[in-house]
Amino acid sequence: MASATGIPQHPPIDSDNDGQHNDGHQGGDLEPLLGRTGDASQRENAPIIKNLVIGTGVLAEAGAILLVVSVWAAVFLHGPLILFSVHPLAQSFGLLVLIQSILVLQPTHTGAQKQVGQKIHAGLNFLGIISFAVGVISIEVNKSINNGPHFHSVHAYLGVIASFWILFQYLVGFTMFATPKLYGSEAKAKSIWKYHRSSGYVLLLFLAATVISATQTDYNLAVLGLRLWAMIVIAVLIILGVFPRIRKQKLGF
Repeated sequence: MASATGIPQHPPIDSDNDGQHNDGHQGGDLEPLLGRTGDASQRENAPIIKNLVIGTGVLAEAGAILLVVSVWAAVFLHGPLILFSVHPLAQSFGLLVLIQSILVLQPTHTGAQKQVGQKIHAGLNFLGIISFAVGVISIEVNKSINNGPHFHSVHAYLGVIASFWILFQYLVGFTMFATPKLYGSEAKAKSIWKYHRSSGYVLLLFLAATVISATQTDYNLAVLGLRLWAMIVIAVLIILGVFPRIRKQKLGF
Protein backbone atom coordinates (compact mmCIF):
# COMPACT_ATOMS: atom_id res chain seq x y z
CA MET A 1 0.00 0.00 0.00
CA ALA A 2 1.47 3.33 -1.04
CA SER A 3 1.28 6.58 0.84
CA ALA A 4 0.34 9.90 -0.72
CA THR A 5 4.00 10.42 -1.62
CA GLY A 6 4.15 7.17 -3.57
CA ILE A 7 6.29 5.49 -0.92
CA PRO A 8 4.71 2.31 0.48
CA GLN A 9 3.74 2.30 4.13
CA HIS A 10 4.99 -1.27 4.39
CA PRO A 11 8.03 -1.62 2.10
CA PRO A 12 9.18 -5.09 1.04
CA ILE A 13 11.28 -6.95 3.57
CA ASP A 14 14.94 -6.51 2.79
CA SER A 15 16.56 -9.44 1.04
CA ASP A 16 19.68 -9.39 3.22
CA ASN A 17 18.47 -12.32 5.30
CA ASP A 18 16.03 -14.00 2.89
CA GLY A 19 13.12 -12.25 4.53
CA GLN A 20 14.29 -12.59 8.11
CA HIS A 21 14.98 -9.48 10.16
CA ASN A 22 18.44 -9.25 11.64
CA ASP A 23 18.50 -8.43 15.35
CA GLY A 24 21.93 -6.85 15.21
CA HIS A 25 23.76 -9.60 17.06
CA GLN A 26 24.63 -12.19 14.43
CA GLY A 27 28.31 -11.63 13.82
CA GLY A 28 29.24 -11.82 10.15
CA ASP A 29 25.84 -10.57 8.96
CA LEU A 30 26.63 -7.17 10.40
CA GLU A 31 30.36 -7.10 9.83
CA PRO A 32 31.46 -4.24 7.55
CA LEU A 33 34.27 -4.67 5.03
CA LEU A 34 36.72 -3.20 7.55
CA GLY A 35 36.44 -2.93 11.31
CA ARG A 36 34.67 -4.98 13.95
CA THR A 37 31.13 -6.26 13.99
CA GLY A 38 28.84 -3.46 15.12
CA ASP A 39 31.20 -0.63 14.20
CA ALA A 40 28.70 0.54 11.61
CA SER A 41 25.45 -0.80 13.05
CA GLN A 42 22.58 1.37 14.24
CA ARG A 43 21.86 0.56 17.86
CA GLU A 44 18.37 -0.25 19.03
CA ASN A 45 16.32 2.92 19.67
CA ALA A 46 19.22 5.16 18.61
CA PRO A 47 18.19 8.21 16.55
CA ILE A 48 18.76 7.51 12.88
CA ILE A 49 20.67 10.77 12.42
CA LYS A 50 23.59 9.16 14.28
CA ASN A 51 23.99 6.83 11.32
CA LEU A 52 25.67 9.69 9.48
CA VAL A 53 28.76 9.55 11.71
CA ILE A 54 28.87 5.96 12.97
CA GLY A 55 32.28 4.37 12.52
CA THR A 56 34.11 5.87 9.56
CA GLY A 57 31.03 7.84 8.52
CA VAL A 58 32.52 10.95 10.09
CA LEU A 59 35.26 10.89 7.42
CA ALA A 60 32.69 10.88 4.63
CA GLU A 61 30.83 13.73 6.30
CA ALA A 62 34.04 15.73 6.57
CA GLY A 63 34.82 15.14 2.91
CA ALA A 64 31.30 16.05 1.76
CA ILE A 65 31.22 19.23 3.82
CA LEU A 66 34.70 20.24 2.66
CA LEU A 67 33.58 19.74 -0.93
CA VAL A 68 30.58 22.05 -0.57
CA VAL A 69 32.54 24.66 1.40
CA SER A 70 35.41 24.62 -1.14
CA VAL A 71 33.19 24.86 -4.20
CA TRP A 72 30.77 27.42 -2.81
CA ALA A 73 33.61 29.59 -1.50
CA ALA A 74 35.34 29.46 -4.89
CA VAL A 75 32.13 30.45 -6.68
CA PHE A 76 31.20 33.34 -4.40
CA LEU A 77 34.75 34.64 -3.86
CA HIS A 78 35.91 34.43 -7.45
CA GLY A 79 32.86 35.89 -9.23
CA PRO A 80 31.28 37.28 -11.17
CA LEU A 81 28.16 35.23 -10.51
CA ILE A 82 26.70 34.08 -13.81
CA LEU A 83 24.26 31.42 -14.92
CA PHE A 84 27.12 28.94 -15.19
CA SER A 85 27.83 29.48 -11.47
CA VAL A 86 24.68 27.51 -10.65
CA HIS A 87 26.30 24.34 -12.02
CA PRO A 88 29.10 23.84 -9.45
CA LEU A 89 26.84 25.06 -6.63
CA ALA A 90 24.06 22.62 -7.48
CA GLN A 91 26.30 19.65 -8.31
CA SER A 92 28.34 19.88 -5.11
CA PHE A 93 25.16 20.19 -3.03
CA GLY A 94 23.62 17.24 -4.87
CA LEU A 95 26.64 15.06 -4.09
CA LEU A 96 26.47 16.11 -0.44
CA VAL A 97 22.82 14.98 -0.32
CA LEU A 98 23.53 11.66 -2.04
CA ILE A 99 26.28 10.91 0.47
CA GLN A 100 23.80 11.53 3.29
CA SER A 101 21.37 9.09 1.66
CA ILE A 102 24.06 6.39 1.66
CA LEU A 103 25.28 7.03 5.18
CA VAL A 104 21.81 7.07 6.73
CA LEU A 105 20.83 3.69 5.30
CA GLN A 106 24.07 1.71 5.65
CA PRO A 107 23.91 0.99 9.42
CA THR A 108 20.23 -0.10 9.49
CA HIS A 109 19.61 -3.80 10.10
CA THR A 110 16.30 -4.38 11.90
CA GLY A 111 12.97 -4.25 10.09
CA ALA A 112 11.89 -1.01 11.75
CA GLN A 113 15.22 0.67 11.10
CA LYS A 114 15.18 -0.35 7.44
CA GLN A 115 11.68 1.01 6.89
CA VAL A 116 12.65 4.42 8.24
CA GLY A 117 16.03 4.37 6.53
CA GLN A 118 14.58 3.43 3.15
CA LYS A 119 12.10 6.30 3.25
CA ILE A 120 14.78 8.82 4.17
CA HIS A 121 17.11 7.33 1.55
CA ALA A 122 14.45 7.69 -1.14
CA GLY A 123 13.63 11.27 -0.12
CA LEU A 124 17.26 12.37 -0.03
CA ASN A 125 17.95 10.75 -3.39
CA PHE A 126 15.01 12.64 -4.89
CA LEU A 127 16.37 15.91 -3.49
CA GLY A 128 19.81 15.05 -4.85
CA ILE A 129 18.44 14.36 -8.32
CA ILE A 130 16.57 17.67 -8.33
CA SER A 131 19.80 19.46 -7.40
CA PHE A 132 21.76 17.65 -10.13
CA ALA A 133 19.03 18.45 -12.66
CA VAL A 134 19.23 22.15 -11.79
CA GLY A 135 22.99 22.02 -12.32
CA VAL A 136 22.71 20.27 -15.68
CA ILE A 137 19.95 22.58 -16.93
CA SER A 138 21.92 25.68 -15.92
CA ILE A 139 24.99 24.66 -17.88
CA GLU A 140 22.99 23.60 -20.94
CA VAL A 141 21.05 26.87 -20.99
CA ASN A 142 24.28 28.81 -20.54
CA LYS A 143 25.90 26.96 -23.46
CA SER A 144 22.82 27.58 -25.62
CA ILE A 145 22.78 31.30 -24.87
CA ASN A 146 26.51 31.73 -25.47
CA ASN A 147 26.87 29.16 -28.25
CA GLY A 148 29.35 27.30 -26.09
CA PRO A 149 30.89 24.01 -27.28
CA HIS A 150 29.59 20.71 -25.92
CA PHE A 151 31.85 17.87 -24.76
CA HIS A 152 34.76 20.26 -24.49
CA SER A 153 36.53 18.33 -21.73
CA VAL A 154 36.88 14.96 -20.00
CA HIS A 155 34.69 16.38 -17.24
CA ALA A 156 31.88 16.98 -19.73
CA TYR A 157 31.89 13.36 -20.89
CA LEU A 158 32.02 12.03 -17.34
CA GLY A 159 29.25 14.43 -16.31
CA VAL A 160 26.88 13.19 -19.03
CA ILE A 161 27.51 9.56 -18.11
CA ALA A 162 27.05 10.35 -14.42
CA SER A 163 23.78 12.19 -15.06
CA PHE A 164 22.19 9.23 -16.88
CA TRP A 165 23.61 6.78 -14.34
CA ILE A 166 22.14 8.75 -11.42
CA LEU A 167 18.73 8.89 -13.10
CA PHE A 168 18.79 5.16 -13.85
CA GLN A 169 19.94 4.34 -10.32
CA TYR A 170 17.13 6.38 -8.80
CA LEU A 171 14.41 4.98 -11.06
CA VAL A 172 15.44 1.38 -10.41
CA GLY A 173 15.79 1.90 -6.67
CA PHE A 174 12.49 3.75 -6.32
CA THR A 175 10.48 1.28 -8.38
CA MET A 176 11.96 -1.71 -6.53
CA PHE A 177 10.94 -0.01 -3.29
CA ALA A 178 7.58 1.52 -4.21
CA THR A 179 6.28 -0.71 -7.00
CA PRO A 180 8.09 -4.08 -6.79
CA LYS A 181 5.44 -5.78 -8.95
CA LEU A 182 6.95 -4.01 -11.96
CA TYR A 183 9.70 -6.63 -11.71
CA GLY A 184 7.24 -9.50 -11.81
CA SER A 185 6.93 -10.05 -8.10
CA GLU A 186 8.14 -8.70 -4.78
CA ALA A 187 10.56 -11.62 -4.51
CA LYS A 188 12.17 -10.78 -7.86
CA ALA A 189 12.46 -7.13 -6.86
CA LYS A 190 14.17 -8.12 -3.61
CA SER A 191 16.59 -10.38 -5.48
CA ILE A 192 18.17 -7.44 -7.33
CA TRP A 193 18.69 -5.15 -4.31
CA LYS A 194 22.32 -6.26 -4.09
CA TYR A 195 22.95 -5.14 -7.67
CA HIS A 196 21.36 -1.77 -6.95
CA ARG A 197 23.64 -1.33 -3.94
CA SER A 198 26.75 -2.38 -5.86
CA SER A 199 25.90 -0.01 -8.70
CA GLY A 200 25.43 2.82 -6.18
CA TYR A 201 28.89 2.33 -4.69
CA VAL A 202 30.54 2.19 -8.12
CA LEU A 203 28.58 5.32 -9.06
CA LEU A 204 29.98 7.09 -6.00
CA LEU A 205 33.51 6.32 -7.24
CA PHE A 206 32.56 7.60 -10.68
CA LEU A 207 31.17 10.82 -9.19
CA ALA A 208 34.40 11.29 -7.25
CA ALA A 209 36.33 10.99 -10.51
CA THR A 210 33.95 13.47 -12.15
CA VAL A 211 34.56 16.00 -9.37
CA ILE A 212 38.32 15.58 -9.67
CA SER A 213 38.16 16.04 -13.46
CA ALA A 214 36.34 19.36 -12.95
CA THR A 215 39.60 20.89 -11.71
CA GLN A 216 41.02 20.57 -15.23
CA THR A 217 38.24 22.47 -17.01
CA ASP A 218 38.88 25.88 -18.52
CA TYR A 219 36.34 27.52 -16.21
CA ASN A 220 37.97 26.20 -13.08
CA LEU A 221 41.52 26.99 -14.24
CA ALA A 222 40.54 30.52 -15.24
CA VAL A 223 37.98 31.42 -12.57
CA LEU A 224 37.36 29.10 -9.65
CA GLY A 225 40.88 27.90 -8.95
CA LEU A 226 39.94 24.65 -7.21
CA ARG A 227 43.10 22.60 -6.62
CA LEU A 228 43.49 19.10 -8.01
CA TRP A 229 45.18 17.85 -4.86
CA ALA A 230 42.40 19.25 -2.67
CA MET A 231 39.68 17.47 -4.65
CA ILE A 232 41.67 14.23 -4.49
CA VAL A 233 41.95 14.53 -0.70
CA ILE A 234 38.21 15.21 -0.44
CA ALA A 235 37.42 12.21 -2.65
CA VAL A 236 39.67 9.97 -0.55
CA LEU A 237 37.95 11.11 2.65
CA ILE A 238 34.54 10.29 1.20
CA ILE A 239 35.65 6.88 0.01
CA LEU A 240 37.38 6.04 3.30
CA GLY A 241 34.22 7.10 5.12
CA VAL A 242 31.72 5.14 3.03
CA PHE A 243 33.37 1.95 1.84
CA PRO A 244 34.56 0.45 5.15
CA ARG A 245 30.92 0.53 6.33
CA ILE A 246 29.67 -1.62 3.45
CA ARG A 247 28.03 -4.81 4.69
CA LYS A 248 29.44 -7.77 2.80
CA GLN A 249 26.18 -9.68 3.05
CA LYS A 250 24.18 -6.83 1.51
CA LEU A 251 26.33 -7.18 -1.60
CA GLY A 252 25.72 -10.91 -1.70
CA PHE A 253 29.17 -11.89 -0.39
